[in-house]
Amino acid sequence: MSQRPKFQLPFSRRSFLLAAPAVLLQARTAFAQEAEPPAPAEPPETAARNISSFSRQDWRNHFDALGVATIVADTTSRALHYWSGDGSDYRVYPTSVPMSEELTKRGYTKIVRKRVGPDWTPTPSMLERDPSLTYMAPGPDNPLGSHAMYLEWPAYLIHGTHDTRKIGRRSSNGCIGLYNQMIAELFEISPVGTQVRII
Repeated sequence: MSQRPKFQLPFSRRSFLLAAPAVLLQARTAFAQEAEPPAPAEPPETAARNISSFSRQDWRNHFDALGVATIVADTTSRALHYWSGDGSDYRVYPTSVPMSEELTKRGYTKIVRKRVGPDWTPTPSMLERDPSLTYMAPGPDNPLGSHAMYLEWPAYLIHGTHDTRKIGRRSSNGCIGLYNQMIAELFEISPVGTQVRII
């Protein structure tokens, strides 16, 4: 009966044991660098602070089916969760949320209309709080930013903002606001009919 050839290491057991921690550390570092997602083009400071409070949501806790797409806006963690219709794409975005409980509307709705370069008209309740508010055409001062998605509820939107200080804060009059580059991305992947839940 022939003997199996012995496998020999090109180094001694002692040198292997001494080198192992360094090799493992190097491999771990390389893996971590490879696994890290690329940083956003404009990393906003507020988003970096806020992201630690994001908790992963499961769409099944909110809806029976994904439909054409699904959005859950969490006013507590100030994050918007998006799932594609086939469930293969899940994204999380930092948001601004309503500045008070009185202005916060929770429940189920859907996207009924979308607009690039929205104009803005203050609601009657906004005018009660601040009579100096006036209509604003699309542009850099417009509070709806670069893109807007209108919900079934009158005067409630998911939109962008030119004022990046608002993201991660209680700063809106009822809407859910995103950085302009993020609302542009969400706008592209969220068709009219996307189901929305605000919690």
